[in-house]
Amino acid sequence: MKAKDFDSKFESGEDITKYLNLSKARRPEQEQKRVNVDFPLWMIHSLDKEAKRLGVPRQSLIKVLVAEHIQNATV
Repeated sequence: MKAKDFDSKFESGEDITKYLNLSKARRPEQEQKRVNVDFPLWMIHSLDKEAKRLGVPRQSLIKVLVAEHIQNATV
């Protein structure tokens, strides 16, 4: 299929997923990389308390807090 035909189908709202090879699809800059961070015990306790209050895992809370801080710092 030519790009022009593909674009036309997409722009008309047609489902184009049958024309895509999604087995190799990826989202740039969304790959995960493991990092190790040491926190003082008091901070771990505070993180765990807040994570429990929100009903989320500690790791998720840390990711949200770091992301919010980065976003606010770049504004």
